[in-house]
Amino acid sequence: MSAVAMPRTLRARWPLLGALLAGAVVPSLHAKDTGPPGLLPVEQAFALDARLQSPTRLRLHWRVADDYYLYRERIHVRALDDAPAPELRLPPGVAKDDPYLGPVEVYRGEASAEVVLAAPAAPATATRLRVVVQGCHEVEPLVCYPPHATVLRIDGGLVRVEGAPDAGATATVAVDAGVAGATGSGTAAAAATGAPAVAALLLSAVLGGLLLNLMPCVLPVLSLKVLSLAGSGGSPRHARHRALAYTAGVLLAFAALGAIVLALRGAGLAVGWGFQLQQPVVVAFLAWVMLALGLSLSGVVLIGTRLGGAGQALAGRDGLGGDFSTGVLAVVVASPCTAPFMGVALAAAFALPVAAALGVFLALGLGLALPFLLAGFVPALATRLPRPGPWMETLKQALAFPLYATSAWLAWVLVRQHGSEALGWLLAGMLWLALALWASERLRHVGNGGPRLAALLLALVAAWPLYRIHALPTAAPEPARQAADGSLPYSAQALARLRADGRTVFVNMTADWCVTCKANERRVFARAPFRTALHRSGAVYLKGDWTRMDPEITAFLREHGAVGVPLYVVFRPGGAGRVLSTVPTEAQVEAALQGDAS
Repeated sequence: MSAVAMPRTLRARWPLLGALLAGAVVPSLHAKDTGPPGLLPVEQAFALDARLQSPTRLRLHWRVADDYYLYRERIHVRALDDAPAPELRLPPGVAKDDPYLGPVEVYRGEASAEVVLAAPAAPATATRLRVVVQGCHEVEPLVCYPPHATVLRIDGGLVRVEGAPDAGATATVAVDAGVAGATGSGTAAAAATGAPAVAALLLSAVLGGLLLNLMPCVLPVLSLKVLSLAGSGGSPRHARHRALAYTAGVLLAFAALGAIVLALRGAGLAVGWGFQLQQPVVVAFLAWVMLALGLSLSGVVLIGTRLGGAGQALAGRDGLGGDFSTGVLAVVVASPCTAPFMGVALAAAFALPVAAALGVFLALGLGLALPFLLAGFVPALATRLPRPGPWMETLKQALAFPLYATSAWLAWVLVRQHGSEALGWLLAGMLWLALALWASERLRHVGNGGPRLAALLLALVAAWPLYRIHALPTAAPEPARQAADGSLPYSAQALARLRADGRTVFVNMTADWCVTCKANERRVFARAPFRTALHRSGAVYLKGDWTRMDPEITAFLREHGAVGVPLYVVFRPGGAGRVLSTVPTEAQVEAALQGDAS
């Protein structure tokens, strides 16, 4: 709905007369859908996006057109239907000496606000909020708009503009687009409403899961399936059963992870996607699993009698159980890599109702399992696979080294989380695990149960370091000092202080277990052009480390529409944060630091 712009002098000197004039003129202008010459309709001058970040938090984001500004103190949010009053959190604005209002703060370009609801937005009950803003056009014609109200309806995890037509009835979800943003320079918007939009999210999830098969963190587990497919000599029916077992493991694991994250977030805990690798015990356990599978491929221990039985290390039995367990392992290792490539679908999943959100996670799992599923159900694909032969023994032993490398990488992550003492316990556990596997292999054909019981006891001893790692105290945070790359540790207080001082700030949210994060740092942020761009813009580089659980960083991710790392945000003086692509280029980063919106 367009609104007439009211002369500033009338608004300042005769508020009552101005209100009457606005009430008389607005209906006629609404019929024509036009405003005074040279002015935008209020919905275009101050375009509003709204997104539910959690059951109790709503993010409002305004895109303020050029030559317009919003008054900070004229932004109000009120709950309707006798609901408890929400809390409105606004960032500092730019100081302006208004000739009629005196000293005020205004927003230009972009503005964001956080609304904290007094009670969670329940799926079965609609929550209605009235958002009021007022702004002005600061070049000829010099006019200010009357206060403009928008009623938002939060229903079933969706945010709708009440009274708007269907095509624009839902406030857009502004999040980083992952792969789609890799060739762009900003965020992508996805409307999380209606069957077509949900279908698009599900398709995006399937494609993201399919792409996940190419990620380095999935390669070790994928190598197991390559061997399994190449060595399979069973009937087409058996191949289909194996494909379904692997797919079932993937789907069940993704559904379980998604349900855990949604349940914890619904309880108000600060968690995000990839949370399992923030737990030192999980990191240590995965390091041991990778070591055991590597020893199996190297021939130190033979688990099962078939070449495709490498995955049986998880299930302890032959056949479909090994395929199912390999699917579970693939998800546990792969899920931290999904956030950079699944920004839109995952962010929308955290705002959708539980059933729809779990559908997104299942679609992601379907994409991950799709190659093996197609090979099992499409005979033409299966016949193109290499036939078993002597080459498989060499390939099997070669594929052990990615598993050893993954185990070493996980050990490095554990050191970053808990220090050298945790590494000592991890190495002790690895030693006992290798001894248990060797004893189990040597005593495989012993008739009585005594030696095999001894091997089992060795395996239990190998698990003792897991408890010791869990019992280690959390390492104290490092003091706030400049790192070798010129960054300072992120904190909400540091960011607020720098923004209040009018500084440009580049925020990098990363984690040691995030492969994409480390690749971006080596490719962009560790190079001279990035440091030069920081110097030219006078920017401060803040880095948040999400390797361990950090509620403050999780809150920052949620505020900017991200469910995991990496996340890169540029704050220019007086403007809202600009979220960059998860795979940014040097040119995109430099343009954002200089304030180039192109």
